[in-house]
Amino acid sequence: MTKSETLFQRAVKVMPGGVNSPVRAFGSIGASPKFIKSAEGAYLYDEDGNRYIDYIGSWGPMILGHGQPEVLDCVIEACKRGLSFGAATAPEVEMAELVCELIPSIEMVRMVNSGTEAVMSAIRLARGYTKRNKIIKFTGCYHGHSDGLLVKAGSGAMTSGIPDSLGVPVGCTQDTLSADYNNLDSVKGYFERCGEEIAAVIVEPVAANMGVVPPKPGFLEGLRSLCDQYGALLIFDEVITGFRLGICGAQGYYGIKPDLTTFGKIIGGGMPVGAYGGSREIMELVAPVGGVYQAGTLSGNPVAMAAGIAQLMILKEHPEYYVQLNEHANKFYQNIQEILKKSGRPYRVNHVGSLGCLYFTDTEVVDYESAKTSDTKAFTDYCNYMIGHGVYLAPSQFEAMFLSMAHTEEMLQETLKIIEEYFQ
Repeated sequence: MTKSETLFQRAVKVMPGGVNSPVRAFGSIGASPKFIKSAEGAYLYDEDGNRYIDYIGSWGPMILGHGQPEVLDCVIEACKRGLSFGAATAPEVEMAELVCELIPSIEMVRMVNSGTEAVMSAIRLARGYTKRNKIIKFTGCYHGHSDGLLVKAGSGAMTSGIPDSLGVPVGCTQDTLSADYNNLDSVKGYFERCGEEIAAVIVEPVAANMGVVPPKPGFLEGLRSLCDQYGALLIFDEVITGFRLGICGAQGYYGIKPDLTTFGKIIGGGMPVGAYGGSREIMELVAPVGGVYQAGTLSGNPVAMAAGIAQLMILKEHPEYYVQLNEHANKFYQNIQEILKKSGRPYRVNHVGSLGCLYFTDTEVVDYESAKTSDTKAFTDYCNYMIGHGVYLAPSQFEAMFLSMAHTEEMLQETLKIIEEYFQ
């Protein structure tokens, strides 16, 4: 029995499912998780000494790779000064100034501890600002596990949200409306029926929690227009896309200015952190200035701030990194599609910049329903093969692949070779 298997046997006795987050479970591919001991660059090493080319990157933030020396040095120095003070610190100010400088739509920002907390707080702020209650989200877009956003798709234009988890009262989701991603008509229907009750539309500008689904031309622009027309706020959940598609995030990539933006661990170099921000007018409703309450002892903690500042400064000072990364990624995903074509498989590859997904379906994937046509059994066989041959993928058909600056051409070619061998 391997060390990972032994650890998993211990884990299931003391942790639900043997994991601290469901996305780490390998049950969907009929396996037990690999327990990771260390990481460096684009490699992961498990407890049994196996090495993997990593395409998860801690679910996105490791855009420079694991163990980036400058980031690590800053974290170590911050730790020496103290892990947490529960008081204001200079790095919080520096981080806030940096985010406001880099993101065109943000004049003020509040640090929190996770993407879930950032979204939860932004929703509360949108409701406080507009004095409205209803929120439109999109089926297949994930915005964390707060009660009001764990909602299945409603059937019909005015169907109230149905909780997607036990323990979530229906009352918590009665003001959450589910529209279809890439379908403006489904959003228009809600606005036409109850536009004066809608506080905000929240969207992943690139849907990256049902694989990777790019926005259709005009979709994000249409959301901006509808929100302007009806006085609702547009919230971009950039927990995945922020500082990954470019230094200005997806809003810079697509040229759309949201009213509020949420970020996650990428602004902490992989440390536990999140943030939400927007115009001064909106953000000054947040306590202690305004009446929208939100607080957190660890918000803006000095270690996470040190890591985030170090990573963002590197990205700011090296805009060529995004050019290089996106060029490598475009070539990589195109090569996967060529391998599929040569093997006679009708499967699809979606990608935007360094985000990508191989769907085991012959259907064009543009939303949740088309993503669900994927053959998850075929994905299971593929995923187990890849992991067994040293390529670490998320154990789910509906998760993204993340490339980093640490992925060399040799690593990408090795990965393509393994993919080709599998499909042959």
